[in-house]
Amino acid sequence: MLFNSHVFIFGLLPIGLVVFLAILALGYRRLAIGWLVAVSLFFYGWWNPPYLVLLGISAVFNFTVGRLLSRARDQTPGIARGMLTLGVVSNLAALGWFKYANFFVDTINVSLGQSLHLETIVLPLAISFFTFQQIAYLVDAQRGIAREYDFLDYLLFVTFFPQLIAGPIVHHKEMLPQFEALQIRRKHVEHLAIGATIFFIGLFKKVILADSIAGYATPVFSASEAGLALSFFEAWIGALSYTFQLYFDFSGYSDMAIGIARMFGIRLPLNFHSPYKSENIIEFWRRWHMTLSRFLREYLYFSLGGNRRGPLLRYRNLMLTMILGGLWHGAGWTFVIWGALHGLYLVVNHGFQNLRLTLKPGHQSGVTSRMLARGVTFTSVVVAWVFFRAESVPGAMNLLSSMVGANGFAVPDTAETLVSALPWVDFTFTSQAFFSLEALVSIVGLGLIVTIAPNTQQFMSRFDPAFDTYSGDSPNATSGWMTWEPTVSWAVGCSVLAAIALMVLSRVSEFLYFQF
Repeated sequence: MLFNSHVFIFGLLPIGLVVFLAILALGYRRLAIGWLVAVSLFFYGWWNPPYLVLLGISAVFNFTVGRLLSRARDQTPGIARGMLTLGVVSNLAALGWFKYANFFVDTINVSLGQSLHLETIVLPLAISFFTFQQIAYLVDAQRGIAREYDFLDYLLFVTFFPQLIAGPIVHHKEMLPQFEALQIRRKHVEHLAIGATIFFIGLFKKVILADSIAGYATPVFSASEAGLALSFFEAWIGALSYTFQLYFDFSGYSDMAIGIARMFGIRLPLNFHSPYKSENIIEFWRRWHMTLSRFLREYLYFSLGGNRRGPLLRYRNLMLTMILGGLWHGAGWTFVIWGALHGLYLVVNHGFQNLRLTLKPGHQSGVTSRMLARGVTFTSVVVAWVFFRAESVPGAMNLLSSMVGANGFAVPDTAETLVSALPWVDFTFTSQAFFSLEALVSIVGLGLIVTIAPNTQQFMSRFDPAFDTYSGDSPNATSGWMTWEPTVSWAVGCSVLAAIALMVLSRVSEFLYFQF
């Protein structure tokens, strides 16, 4: 079931919310938790009911191991470490089988000339997310950070439907205390207003912005996969269109997840904070998929040694972390290359920062330097997105070669009127199937939104819409008319936004991060 579908917006969400609030109003917290679990399981099982068995087994297994870990940690630390290894390996084995078995078999066949055969394995929805979430719980249980919880609360922690399918990847310490403290309060009407506003902002991003710009990205990447020689302008139209499609698709999902949870009185951690405003790749990964970055840092990068053993091992750890992070996104060499590129970016970024601190300690960058840094960072991200989106490495390389002008810089004939104001330049015009002024205008407009406009969390900042994922990195508040208030005028404005989004729901499409 999709957030951007009629059956969810007009069926599951209102029914789930009304019954939940009614049960909670009667003082039955445990029953309300049970109802949320039932709604979450129904939501997950809508696609493929048999995979509810896998989700249930995973939850029961990890809850049991987590309890045993908590009890054995102080009395028998050796056994606790062995149990943690068993738990983590079991989770990764399940993830590896469903997500990577076919990929590894195909890789062996190509590399060694074998003809091994494995039936296609259907990837269970959200397995990457609920697996990482529970691995973090087990590690924290072994560290003594996670205490014992009631199974029903834990099951809701694993299955809570606003964040189950595509994140954010939540911590037990963020969610379980909220479940334990659920009750009806006076300000729940405020929760509903805040949550609905954020939800419909996210819906607008998805169905109006992301899905519209997708129409310019998909044909270009398909043509690149087919080996067509694209022009410079066509290639950049496709790459930038996908760059903004992914931004508004994932940003829209993140908003909708936060908004739905808030309607139930639950706050989720912030997962998306204007990443295209970043001035370097380090900052980008503190703004893009923030809870995944947090998980990779705390449970993989630190486990590899972090930066404690000198710069060379630090750079190795960064590369390994990002390569594995790329592989987490998908079983394919394009994702591995995407992760390796970001690992390389981070290594260069950290090296440059260290060099600058050595040569110019305390130096503050000027406005021009910061704008240049934004441009370099954004361009680097766009290049990496080509591998992220492409179906194959040759397809990605074909598009990248076009982006650097390998097939020429001729101006599309549809842009002749646009450049006619420059008579002193002798342009060559040619027919280009994947270029249009509408695409160019859309890209420019969306670019202005992501680089200048406040994001949803800043827009709603007076009402603490989400947890700060990183300490000290709370969203900057906006001021004046750009800050939302529960007033009639804002209600009318948000209703118009919602109506526009709802009117185009006939072309429902999946969120891009659902495939991970």
